[in-house]
Amino acid sequence: MGAYRTVMVGTDGSESSLAAVERAARLAADCAAELVIACAYLPMRGHELAAAQDQLKAEAYQVVGSAPAEATLRVAADRARAQGAGAIRTVAVEDEPVAALARTAREVSADLLVVGNRGLRSLAGRILGSVPADIARKAPLDVLIVHTT
Repeated sequence: MGAYRTVMVGTDGSESSLAAVERAARLAADCAAELVIACAYLPMRGHELAAAQDQLKAEAYQVVGSAPAEATLRVAADRARAQGAGAIRTVAVEDEPVAALARTAREVSADLLVVGNRGLRSLAGRILGSVPADIARKAPLDVLIVHTT
């Protein structure tokens, strides 16, 4: 198999997921591949949104639509650039993480999907499922689970 052409990584803004972004960026740089950074989000609605807007006042834009995901993606792209990644694309996807990552990987023709291992060994992860385990089972492409915790 040749080098990867499109490396995709998922992030939620946690330090664990940003460690996965950095590893994916180094790998993309080594392969001269495009790096796609994806962030899944589910916007607040109804009472939850009203309460947040009441508390945040002028900063309420941060909880509407994809604003939190966009901020996460800016940080992730900066971290990726610092690791030598060249071509970087960011994508905010409204959906649950596993579905968002699998769908986006297909849409961008990724040939490698990178995720961190957070949740893989936790009790909740074993009972409810975890993003890395579910992605490894469901994704129709190579998956790299990076040790980030």
